[in-house]
Amino acid sequence: MSHHLSGPHLRSPMDDARLDLTDVFAFTVPGERTVLIMNVNPIAPTGGRAFHPDAVYRLNVDTDGDHRADVAYSFTFSDPADDGEQTLTVHRATGSEARAHEAAGTPLFTDAPVSFGPYPQVTEAGQYLVSAGLRSDPFFADLDGIVKDFQWTGTDWGADKNVFGIVLEVPDAELGADPVIGIWARVSVHHNGTLTSVDRGAHPSLTAYFNAEEVKDAYNAGEPADDWDTYRAPWTAVLQHTGGYTEESAEAALRTVLPDVLRYDRSRPAAYPNGRTLTDDVTSARLAMVSGGKITTDRIGPHRDLLQEFPYLGTPH
Repeated sequence: MSHHLSGPHLRSPMDDARLDLTDVFAFTVPGERTVLIMNVNPIAPTGGRAFHPDAVYRLNVDTDGDHRADVAYSFTFSDPADDGEQTLTVHRATGSEARAHEAAGTPLFTDAPVSFGPYPQVTEAGQYLVSAGLRSDPFFADLDGIVKDFQWTGTDWGADKNVFGIVLEVPDAELGADPVIGIWARVSVHHNGTLTSVDRGAHPSLTAYFNAEEVKDAYNAGEPADDWDTYRAPWTAVLQHTGGYTEESAEAALRTVLPDVLRYDRSRPAAYPNGRTLTDDVTSARLAMVSGGKITTDRIGPHRDLLQEFPYLGTPH
């Protein structure tokens, strides 16, 4: 699957779906603006009816190519009220504050409403737009077919699923003058007096294919800048086994996804792996990668319930 169930043994981190990062998207829209999306909580609201109030949900942006955050947007949520209502606060951090995991920097939104009903709550502040809440899951794949040794069933696992979406639209200039940026998301939670990173990622369907169970927690706590040195060798071995790669060709393929930062040249149209739109067929791209080109598609197409305007994610099922 995509980044769903990214903890050990195909479970949510800490067995808490509210902390489970599912997907990251980045694309531009007219008006010289960039949209960043992180989705969490697969099969929402079954795994949790509100965002985790002790978590820091974070979108990181690398503007100089060193795989470290130069700009970071942190999203924190209030304790749910008795009626289930919840509010959102957004901070924008730069420099050293962007590289820490705590919510820090300049508040962009304070106590913005969160929507768990059919209609999105959109809040505007200056040149920023934000929306958070229950939305349909844009991820599409024949997961049953993948599990059944690529005997396709024709069933889209995500067709009736929901997630918690966090959508932010910012002016391009907020992300640096260079059109090339890198994006990844992180979910951290305050636990036993410490803020612990329990999930992170950018590229879809990496940890499920490449990471051994015993390293998934360490991966989720790690930093992209360390990915190549840490995971090049074991992930190369995976590709040699699954796709018949040579060591050299495996390393060349891994350069696309390691470090686990979604590179996006905003001077070119978004199309995975250059950014990612809500209709990009990332499942087929990953199948082709891990199989060495032997499997090129799962025959499942994108969802038709996407919105043409902000927040772009479809109405929840």
